This record gives sequence, structure tokens and C-alpha cells, in this order.
Amino acid sequence: MLEAQGLSKRYGDKTVVNDLNLRLRSGQTLGLLGPNGAGKSTTVAMLCGLLKPDQGQVLLDGRALQGDADPAKRRIGLVPQELALYELLSARANLQAFGALYGLAGATLAERIRAVLEISGLAERADERVANFSGGMKRRLNIACALLHEPDVLIFDEPTVGVDPQSRNAIFDTLELLRGQGRALLYTTHYMEEAERLCDRIQIVDHGRSVAEGSLDELLAKLPVAAELQLQFAEATPAAPGLPDDATLLALPGVRAVHRQGSNLKLGLQSLDDAAGALDALRGHGLQQFSSGRPSLEAVFLALTGRTLRD
Repeated sequence: MLEAQGLSKRYGDKTVVNDLNLRLRSGQTLGLLGPNGAGKSTTVAMLCGLLKPDQGQVLLDGRALQGDADPAKRRIGLVPQELALYELLSARANLQAFGALYGLAGATLAERIRAVLEISGLAERADERVANFSGGMKRRLNIACALLHEPDVLIFDEPTVGVDPQSRNAIFDTLELLRGQGRALLYTTHYMEEAERLCDRIQIVDHGRSVAEGSLDELLAKLPVAAELQLQFAEATPAAPGLPDDATLLALPGVRAVHRQGSNLKLGLQSLDDAAGALDALRGHGLQQFSSGRPSLEAVFLALTGRTLRD
């Protein structure tokens, strides 16, 4: 439904997006992840036709977008990271204004406003001034504005920034409803747990390039460890001596990585079957509790993009 082929964008001597390819199918949610400055916002602007690429093209249902005034852009709905609302107007008046921009009027616009207010959970607050809304309500109205013209492709640029847990869940329910209707969703976020929950496929970008793409399981397979064992220990005493050093732990069967957090340990294992041997080796060291599981998407993200701060 939406495809980017070899997108590149430069500002002076700086290449912000570098030969980026992307494919999004109907009924699919694609997560676009990357550190600050990785090129996500520039990519989103090019996908929406708001910014012309220096190289490459954007295809919508197999047809190349032809600039800012291309009528095919009506098939795209954008939920921007910054709220795009008129705070002195009511929610309904905001939707009437955006509907007019989309060319909607009369009974059609009235029905679409009713539908998106229902989807966003704002039907009972439709005639209140937006300035009085909570952050979560504004985010949901922001999404409602993008749904008015029933787009085939929806692009969500960090839609849950600063919202409460109830509003986040409401937004998630809306996204899953839209995907179930066969729409194609592109979702950018810094919250790894959101991408794990919502996205069928995930694409990680860094320094303007795509560094990995696939399902969550495919991305996890890129890690050198397949399981993690987290262990919490009491403070060292004569009866419970200090923990073995890293070299001793790495010599245990199946242990591939060691991370220390004070008196606690996180061991990266080749297989969850190796957990029993590691636990046996650490008996007598004041082990209080442990848990095991597979690595998270965050571990993949940090492995591919590094741990250096991006400001």
C-alpha cells in the first residue's frame, strides 16, 4: 500500500536520510524506530508528500506520489507528533474545520464527525472547548482529525507522548480497530513496549539508514543470546560470599553475556535450558530470587544503535 524506494534527503553537507527503503501492506502495522536524529521525522515528511526527497520516490498503491498537490495524498492520514488543534474551538468545531479542508460537507461530514468522535471516545465531550481537555483527550482528538476522510494509510508520529495509561489503552484499541479494517498503519515511537504490542513488523533506522527490519521474533534472533536470567542477591556475608567474577560466569555452559547491577546479575544465555546450570553454580552466594525470559526489543534496539546519548 505504501512503499519508499531509495529515499535520500540532505541538508547542506549532512545526509539525514540515506537510501531508505520501506514497505507497508494493508492490514499491517509497521513500527519505525530510531534514536533522536535518526531521520524518522524527515522520512515521515517525505512519505506524506510534505517534503521532496533528493533521491528516490514514494509509491502509494503502486503509483508514485507527484508532489504536494497530488490528489492521491487524500488516501493518507497523518497524526503529527505536535498537536494540531485549535484550542479555543470545541472538539466538534475542530473536526468541522478539518473536514472542510478534506472537502467534506453536509450530511457526509456530520456522519464522519459522529463516527470519529465515537471511535476516539469523545462523543460526550464534543461541544467542550479543547483548551479544557486533558493531554490524553487532545491526543485522541488529534487522531480523530486524521480519520475524518477515511484514509487507507495512517501515519502516527509518536501519538502517545505525555498521555495517561487509560488514554494510551484507548489509542491502542483504536489502532487495532483500524488495522482490523484493513488499513495500513505506520507507527513511530520511542516506547519499545508499544512497538512489541502493536506492530506486525518493525524497522529500525539509525543515521538515516535502515539497520534492521522484520517481525519481533526475527529481530530477536539477531541477538547473541536467546534468553535472559535475572538474579537478585543479598549483600555479601561470610556465609554468602561475593559473586564470582565475569570470567568465571562466562565460563559456565551457555552463558554468553554478564551485566552487573550492584549486587544483582543479568546473564545472557544461549538457551533457557542453560538457566539450571547457572543457578546451581550460584548457590551459596545469597541468591534471593530470580526470573527468566527472552530478551526485549529494547535489547535489540540498543545492540543495533548503541547506548550513546542522542541529543
